Amino acid sequence: MSKKHQKSKQYSSKTTSQQRHKPHKRNLPWLWISLGVLFIAVVGILLFNSMVASSIEITPAQAYVKFQKGASFLDVRSQDEWDQFHIAGSILIPLDQLQSRLGELPGDKEIVVVCLSGHRARSGVDILQQARFKHVYCLGGGLQAWMAANYPIERGSP
Repeated sequence: MSKKHQKSKQYSSKTTSQQRHKPHKRNLPWLWISLGVLFIAVVGILLFNSMVASSIEITPAQAYVKFQKGASFLDVRSQDEWDQFHIAGSILIPLDQLQSRLGELPGDKEIVVVCLSGHRARSGVDILQQARFKHVYCLGGGLQAWMAANYPIERGSP
């Protein structure tokens, strides 16, 4: 191949290569903008979910105020656990039965869901919210926190 053809081939390959990359350079700012918008959306969703979750969980002091005002307390522990101790006047519906027994709960009152430590109560709150119950709360720290704050409990079956 002559030098002239080699130069023209090198020049044409650079031009073709540069032409292929030009559209990418033009789209690069849009890519960064899109990634930035996506990042902001994900962070916003995570923050919103954490705010919703934290507003559902209440302290024993807040729960006691609701108790005094007549809110319903739903205990999602087992019958054996409930027989040992429970909040006076609470409704016992074990978590594994809750979905099928929603009709036993008042739809017009605040409901505070309790368990021993608060973990099952969060699941109970999720079930109630999916069933469109409003004003549903989870006792943070569960009955352990309630008793540590010296709020009243009943021992044994009523």
